[in-house]
Amino acid sequence: MEWFKKAKEGLISQRRKDIPDGIWVKCDSCGEIIYRKELEKDLWVCPKCDYHFRIKSKDYMNLILDSGELVEFDENLEATDPLEFKDSKKYPDRIKESQRKTNLNDAIVTGIGKINGKEISFAVMDFGFIGGSMGSVVGEKVARAIERALERRIPLVIISSSGGARMQEGILSLMQMAKTSALLARLYDHKIPFVSVLTNPTTAGVMASYASLGDVIIAEPKALLGFAGPRVIQQTIKQDLPPGFQSSEFFLEHGFLDLISHRQDLKKNISLIVEYLS
Repeated sequence: MEWFKKAKEGLISQRRKDIPDGIWVKCDSCGEIIYRKELEKDLWVCPKCDYHFRIKSKDYMNLILDSGELVEFDENLEATDPLEFKDSKKYPDRIKESQRKTNLNDAIVTGIGKINGKEISFAVMDFGFIGGSMGSVVGEKVARAIERALERRIPLVIISSSGGARMQEGILSLMQMAKTSALLARLYDHKIPFVSVLTNPTTAGVMASYASLGDVIIAEPKALLGFAGPRVIQQTIKQDLPPGFQSSEFFLEHGFLDLISHRQDLKKNISLIVEYLS
């Protein structure tokens, strides 16, 4: 029987080699194994539990903008290293590594696009670039996106996905919170609508600034939202947190959100809000 065992093992090994990597994807929420092409067709939403997988900035452009087209601005802005920061790697090395991995210059893409024919100033963050962290480049590009909305008197839409301020830039990163918030106050004074879309996760400095200042705030289902993480808060206040704390659903229930939108309905909902507010 030894020959049969070896033959069987060889057959299984061969079959495994015949299946390319990445064909199947495991859901982070329910553990369901999903055929990748079906998942892509369903906009990276689990068919079993409705979990919304994290997607790239380009995916949101294709999902929300007409024909996925964006006239990009400020694409050549790149971070510098004024603090000469180094942890396990030098900061410039982290930047270059993320640029290679994402094919982006930093953690946000901005420009002018259209949604159902209506022109908007559009910005979308990408968590794949150093955790979507906000440094001076992200803050500056958001500021310029707001200024374009002011100059052209067109709505502003920002899709956020971020772990917060970028520690490698210290106070220069934290300054972006005040800069973007002040410009959004001007946008509000001119009665130009701003729709903020929160995806998983939107936290810390980004959540504490422009992401939470929309005239209408939308979130994807079950997104992690808030300033500090649940474990940090629990350790600080020495109390158990309510079930579902810092989820989109918890935020909606307590009045911090206006709408939770399934990804399939995101373009329709943004378009309706922009049309109503304009």
